Amino acid sequence: MNLQLREDFRYSLLVPTSMGVRITPVNGQPVHSSDTFQMHVTSAETNVASISSYLGLPVKVLTTFVKGSPIAQFIKNNLASRHMTYEGPEVPQGGPWGYRHQFNIADSGYGTRGPRVQNDRAGEVGRTLNVADFDLERIFGQEGVQIMHLSGLIAALSPETGTFCLELARSAKKHGTRISFDLNYRASFWENREEELRDIFTEIASLSDVLIGNEEDYQLCLGIKGPEAGGQDINEQIHGFKDMIGRVKEQFPNTSVFANTLREVVSANSHLWGAILLAGDQWHVVKPRPITVLDRIGGGDGFVGGLLYGILRGWESEQWVQFAWATGAMATTFLTDYAQPADEEQVWSIWQGNARVQR
Repeated sequence: MNLQLREDFRYSLLVPTSMGVRITPVNGQPVHSSDTFQMHVTSAETNVASISSYLGLPVKVLTTFVKGSPIAQFIKNNLASRHMTYEGPEVPQGGPWGYRHQFNIADSGYGTRGPRVQNDRAGEVGRTLNVADFDLERIFGQEGVQIMHLSGLIAALSPETGTFCLELARSAKKHGTRISFDLNYRASFWENREEELRDIFTEIASLSDVLIGNEEDYQLCLGIKGPEAGGQDINEQIHGFKDMIGRVKEQFPNTSVFANTLREVVSANSHLWGAILLAGDQWHVVKPRPITVLDRIGGGDGFVGGLLYGILRGWESEQWVQFAWATGAMATTFLTDYAQPADEEQVWSIWQGNARVQR
């Protein structure tokens, strides 16, 4: 199937996000035993958008920055290097105990030692994202956006960002922009806010053309019954996921694409990686295949990025999930949280299992 996309729009993909940095010990070491770290720019939403931006499509980022912060400048430089246009207000820091960009402190894990991630989000400037700071009529009505990708991480970040994402979705729908929504449930974000966030997530989902989530996301964000408990057989698991997605589709009949990944962790560096896609009435399943993992963070975002890229390119839906599987697998081979594909051929070589040297 093909989603109808307007070709006269300026931007292929737009993502609202809260930008931060990740600091990671070198050589796969744990945080507590390290004294040398690498720092990278990160956000789930720009991880998704990187697939399209590196492959030549125009991408726009809506975010907010701490005024005069060297970390903010570091982020801006990185977004520019990823070929992304960005806009957003400059918020005064307000002193040493004021606003800042989030820090993720994480090691990649190695072998039998799994990764550990600590999110340090106190004073996060992204929590102030407000629709009043953006001209939505210009962005959606004049410039135009083919697909807007929303994440539940941003929708649940604060009461302000929940309203922000909801207003973005309403404006996008009004102007013919397709909406992708990755539910991304986080228990700590939802604590004591369940009713408020369930209402917001349900409305955004009702406006969405593409829904992405796992069994926990659909159950806890939208109240959809999860898959029946079954054995470890992968065919049983896939059948359970299909039944669950069928229930989601009944509740959200205007959504035409549903997707989720399948992952089995053998060790920190060896995973079985698969995916399920329902596009219209067509099911596409990639049964889990072994992949070698350098750093797992961002693999799911890479999958979503590849899926949206395939939709934007107007491919057949079977190719969407194949390309998405490959960009997700590719993301796990980078130390950055996002994949940086050189070209489409490099991605298709991953799908084909071709890791031979190219000269």
